[in-house]
Amino acid sequence: MRFRIERGALAEAVGRAARALPGRPSQPVLAGLRLTASEDRLAVAGYDHEVSVRVSVEAGVEGPGETLVVGRRLLDVCRVLPDGPLDCALEGARLAVAGGGTRFGLAALPLDDYPALPAVPGTLGELDAAEFADAVAQVATAAGRDDTLPVLTGVRLELGDGTLTLSATDRYRFAVRTLPWRPLSPMPGQTEAVVPARRLLEAVRSPAGTGIVRLALGDGTLGLLGRDTTATIRLLDGVLPGYASLFALPEPVLGVVERDLLVEAVKRVAVVTERHSPLRLVFTAQSLLLEAGAGDDDTASQRLPAALHGAPVTLAFNPGYLADALAALDAPHVEFAMLGPGQRVLLAGRDKADDAADPGHRHLLMSLKTAG
Repeated sequence: MRFRIERGALAEAVGRAARALPGRPSQPVLAGLRLTASEDRLAVAGYDHEVSVRVSVEAGVEGPGETLVVGRRLLDVCRVLPDGPLDCALEGARLAVAGGGTRFGLAALPLDDYPALPAVPGTLGELDAAEFADAVAQVATAAGRDDTLPVLTGVRLELGDGTLTLSATDRYRFAVRTLPWRPLSPMPGQTEAVVPARRLLEAVRSPAGTGIVRLALGDGTLGLLGRDTTATIRLLDGVLPGYASLFALPEPVLGVVERDLLVEAVKRVAVVTERHSPLRLVFTAQSLLLEAGAGDDDTASQRLPAALHGAPVTLAFNPGYLADALAALDAPHVEFAMLGPGQRVLLAGRDKADDAADPGHRHLLMSLKTAG
């Protein structure tokens, strides 16, 4: 195997594929990236039995072939080599990488021990890659972190005829984001899958930061296909709870506040909170009062301008959960649809204070019960 490639192109391909490398590989070969040179392309692949990433880039291939080398070491080498063309060749049991007067020899791993990459399932449709990546990030913040309940660590994808809905919950909060997508053929019904949130977050950066990503689904696997990158993720077993009844709030009180002001106020006031200590929000006719601490504890408060449609309401939230929800809502204003203390609260964005809330992106939090 012998090929020539620009350092930047190799570093980009290796960096994308390395996202599939396990932190603690169960087999030594899983620390490797598989390099395959053929015709005028170099394919770089990583796999850990749950996720695979395959990247294809242009290269001047003088001799086809393939090898397996430690992925993170190859990435380190790509980062320190000077810009310009690199000459790469398999020399016995080493991959030689040379450029700018510098030469590295990387020991090859046993290629025969490397597992076969999973097949890519059939493509169902496509959507904007950047919009999909944003939606995944907005929803994944509500996914669970406890691996003893694997399904709650996932993001549910509901693929309808023209609409893709993502949702996640850890039982204490629920995030839902809806966006358009283009099925390749009319969907006979709703298709659902639960994908590990952390893996999906990593993978959506791999197909392409811009352009189109195609979704493929089948045989317990989700496929994400970009222009030069293909990723697969093994699905989680189980079903996430529904959200339709939770999000249906009968005659809620509505409070509206500027998002940026509230984000900064939450950071400021939460400084005095201990772990799991609640942050209180008191909505009155023209203001929102944030309070933390009580009694002999450290205390903090800040008052913000706000609009309230209904009777005054006092809420209490885990400050981390509230901060996560506000960070995910990128609208200038945030609407709080409230039932009362100790009950569920629905957060959504508004472009203007008097606009309707965006129904396509919502976060549900539980208001905590507090003494007094």
